[in-house]
Amino acid sequence: MPPDTSDILQAEKDYLKTSRAALAVMREKTGALEIHSADRVNREFLKAAIWRRMKELEDDPDVPLFFGRLDYLEPTTETFHIGRRHVNDELGEPLVVDWRADISVPFYRASRTEPMGVGVRRRFGFTHGEMTAFEDEDLTSAAPADAHSDILDAEIERPRSGPMRDIVATIQPEQDVIVRAGVEDTICVQGAPGTGKTAVGLHRAAYLLYAYRDQLSRAGVLVVGPNASFLRYIGDVLPALGEIEAKQTTVEELVARVRVAGPGAAAVDVLKGDARMAEVLHRAVWSQVQLPKEALVVPRGAHRWRVPAYQAEELVNELRTRGVRYGAGRSMLPQRLAHAVLLRMEAAGDSPDDRVQDAVARSRPVKQYAEALWPAVDPAKLVFRLFTDPELLAEHADGILTAEEQALLLWDKPPRSAGAAKWSVADATLIDEVADLVDRTPSLGHVVLDEAQDLSAMQLRAVGRRCSTGSMTVLGDIAQGTTPWATPSWDEALKHLGKTGAHTEELTAGFRVPGQVIEYAARLLPSIAPHLTPPTAVRRARGELTISRVPDSLTAAVSTVEEVSARPGSIGLIVPDALVAATRKALQDKGIAFSVLGDEDDVDAHLDVVPASLAKGLEFDHVVLVEPAGIVAGEADERTGLRRLYVCLTRAVTSLAVLHSEDLPEVLGAV
Repeated sequence: MPPDTSDILQAEKDYLKTSRAALAVMREKTGALEIHSADRVNREFLKAAIWRRMKELEDDPDVPLFFGRLDYLEPTTETFHIGRRHVNDELGEPLVVDWRADISVPFYRASRTEPMGVGVRRRFGFTHGEMTAFEDEDLTSAAPADAHSDILDAEIERPRSGPMRDIVATIQPEQDVIVRAGVEDTICVQGAPGTGKTAVGLHRAAYLLYAYRDQLSRAGVLVVGPNASFLRYIGDVLPALGEIEAKQTTVEELVARVRVAGPGAAAVDVLKGDARMAEVLHRAVWSQVQLPKEALVVPRGAHRWRVPAYQAEELVNELRTRGVRYGAGRSMLPQRLAHAVLLRMEAAGDSPDDRVQDAVARSRPVKQYAEALWPAVDPAKLVFRLFTDPELLAEHADGILTAEEQALLLWDKPPRSAGAAKWSVADATLIDEVADLVDRTPSLGHVVLDEAQDLSAMQLRAVGRRCSTGSMTVLGDIAQGTTPWATPSWDEALKHLGKTGAHTEELTAGFRVPGQVIEYAARLLPSIAPHLTPPTAVRRARGELTISRVPDSLTAAVSTVEEVSARPGSIGLIVPDALVAATRKALQDKGIAFSVLGDEDDVDAHLDVVPASLAKGLEFDHVVLVEPAGIVAGEADERTGLRRLYVCLTRAVTSLAVLHSEDLPEVLGAV
């Protein structure tokens, strides 16, 4: 007789309790470690290591330690519980196996046609950290497999509030292949809405930090997102997996060598983001190097040592053709000149050594001579000069930019100085390019770049040079490109990132966006990205979609929000940017609590007012979308506006209510 399911469930609950107790013991032992070192640096290093380990071992009672179990048949009959981190007992035996370990792979990939040595795969259902159910899948059975798992579906569709959470319990086989790609591989993920591309990218970072810990702890891992609100939304995913090593930033922060005042005019920023600007800047930097017009004379003791101008010119040209950075060449020139002086000394019968060469290189005549030939370059000042001096810009942009484009780059009212300039993000990106021409940007081990389709060529170059010797996970959706400079293709984007050998994966199975919603939004694809495969929803729940024409869309939105508030899950009220202030007032007048995306701590409220420009990358259980035509009209051109609308329509996990008093865009057609 098979065991009673209630007995099995109770046994698993007891096992969970035992595992939590073991984790607490592991944390206590780590906290009790004593540091004995006479060296202060070693003590601080060890203290930091212990602190990181303590953070990794933190237990959240609302987050289950494990979510699945594998009963192996081959090569031995062993059972492993799969969880977010490794937990062992007092004897060192594993109670919970980290989901990233090789032994856990079959939990995500095993099937009846390829069981991978597993007899039974068990999934657990939880409510607020309390185990409530389990579900067994017999991988040895010859009967047709059920296409759906109730527990898996419930976990995918479970209402959310607050920031994004991990998806370790629901990673699909096609996602797992991306997550476990090697550290040497750059992967580009073209992901339709709801396919989990952001989560996949974050879980890949967690996997790489686990599988290549020593390498990436030294080299570093960076997550680059589109804005601060997005980073706050995803900020808890990696720490929940015990990973606190990865840093997170935006492209704007990445290139923040100057203070950014705000965006520039769209047409100007498009031009400044053009890849041709890289050659203009390259010319401008290297034009600073001058050829000598007179000899170098170095007095030393009773002698005056002379290096002819032609020989100094040869030294300068040799450095220029070596392919070194501008700053490296500048540092090397005094030593080259000093070596030429030493050769003169040796020819005269002296026997100078390296100390003499160093002293000559540091002498005032050599330093002044080298400075005149190879002056220092301040990146911000150089870009400032280009945008304020028409003749200088024309010299370096000749044959690259037209006269009209050059005129567009020049400031109408030049600031007094580079320090007083009101720089845009596009300007800061150009300054960062110059800084890299002067001194090589250090490379990280791995970079996760999300919403990559929205970056200009120059911004992509800025990110790419941060992992010139490392790998990347590039995430995005061409159909959601909503900037005037959005990339036209992944091949183009990867070229500017310096990763032309990358492998591109396309995810089209939507696990989060309901079928009705994704099908409605997909009506826009022929206009915004006709070459992409339309996404499909794999959820059994079709979701809810209502489109209503109303006399006053904001009044209707407030009423709809009040109705939806009684339901579990988060609510996003997405409005055209121009209506944010009016929406704020309408909600305040009704006494409804809310936060506005873009404010601090903006992902902690039950109801978020979401400016259309900040909706990308976020999701809500319930979305109320106001005035689709207004969202389209808020962009510089119709295609960009329709792409923005596509983003906004695909933020819903359970229900979408579209409210409009203006006519809907024609491409949406009748419902």
